[in-house]
Formats: sequence, C-alpha cells, structure tokens
Amino acid sequence: MQFPISGPAALWLAVLFGFVFGALLQRGGVVDYNKIVSQFRFRDFTVLKIMLTAIVVGGIGVFTLHGFEAAQYHIKPANLLAVGLGGLVFGVGMVLYGYCPGTGIAACATGSVHGLIGFLGMLAGGVIYALTFGWTEQHLQKVAALGKVRLPDLTGVPDWIWFVALAVLALAVFSWIERIERARALAASVPRR
Repeated sequence: MQFPISGPAALWLAVLFGFVFGALLQRGGVVDYNKIVSQFRFRDFTVLKIMLTAIVVGGIGVFTLHGFEAAQYHIKPANLLAVGLGGLVFGVGMVLYGYCPGTGIAACATGSVHGLIGFLGMLAGGVIYALTFGWTEQHLQKVAALGKVRLPDLTGVPDWIWFVALAVLALAVFSWIERIERARALAASVPRR
C-alpha cells in the first residue's frame, strides 16, 4: 500500500503536524519550565503521562502503518555505548535546560528567552557533534555495537507481544501515578493542627 501523500505535499503536512504537536505541548502545559523541573523532582507527573501517551499512540500508529505496508521500519544500529553516552548527555542537558528539544522549541514559540538560549545551545551541541562525528564513529560507536537489530529479532518474541507489554506497562504506570496523586491530594486536604 502506497501512502497517498508524497513529495512537497507531505513536507507541508509534516510542517502542519509540527505546529499541531507544538500546540498540544503548550496545551498540555509541558512548555512550562517549572512543569518539567517538577517532573524531575517527582512533584508533577504530567510530563511522564504525556510521554507514555505519545509512546502508546505513536506505537499504535507505527504498528498499524507497518501492518498495512504503508510504512517501513528504519532501524538504527544498536551501538550501546554511544547510545548510552548520548542518553546521559541528553538527560543532564534536559535537567539543566528544563526542556527536552521538542518542548524547548515550543517554549521558544511562546516567547521564552531561556528557551531560546537553550535552543541555541542545542544547535551548538549539534555542530560540535557533527565536527566530532568521525572520532565518535571510530572510537565510541564500535563498542558494544549490535548492528541493526530490534528486541523481536534478539528475543524471537513477536512485535505485537512487545507492544502489548509496553501498553500494559504504561497502564500500570498511569495507575501508580494516579494513586500517588490521589494520596497527595488527600494529604493536602487534611487540615494540620
């Protein structure tokens, strides 16, 4: 099955979806620096809820499109050391910046000056990575490199079972978060003596 939109129309559609995505981030409240910092302080789980929702909804979309042969998987090599170090840099940067790249750009669109400064930092980091790519490719990406594999390939467990397990895990985390938030609300409503 061929996707009905291609070429320049698909690019404009991607731009439209990007604006919608940014608007939804704004509507969800995750372009607020304090909301993201509160997630890292375990005081507000809005970011985690939005991320889990996006993973499950996106997974359904990818799984469905792939099933109808309207999309193909583009597997990146599983270079565990490089990905682990990249994740560490990303995590530290997100804690210091108070935004992930998507919410940082959306914050820029709302006029956030510190969002813009962090965005310029992301661009500088991208340039530094591009300039050092030869070295990282030679020294980091070859360590613990598994190639272009996926969990279903490594385990023999079908895609749909992995996806169902992910969805069940997401629902369990949602339930856990709801219990925590109810307990906090109850504790806050009890008058102190």
